[in-house]
Amino acid sequence: MPKFLIQATYTSEGVKGLLQEGASGRRAAVDQVVTDLGGTVESVYFTFGDNDIILILDLPDPISMAAISLAVKASGALHTRATPLLTTEEVDEATHRQVAFRAPRA
Repeated sequence: MPKFLIQATYTSEGVKGLLQEGASGRRAAVDQVVTDLGGTVESVYFTFGDNDIILILDLPDPISMAAISLAVKASGALHTRATPLLTTEEVDEATHRQVAFRAPRA
């Protein structure tokens, strides 16, 4: 199952919701969205700095991740960035695939 790293920053409206619901309320909302699409939440961390929350999700496919991303961004409560995570074995497999690429020349 594909794994994704989510980095998110709350907007001022999102922070108001967090203050009202608490972190456990937001975690429950994340769990519901992800499990409804057949995925699992590996971890959720609240942070300081550029991001307010970091999540690692397992989802059935990239389309599920795109659906979540669109819904979350449409809410206006968060700014998010999703990064696909690859295992060592997946990268090893990629190193063995032939790619016909020619670098641009000056």
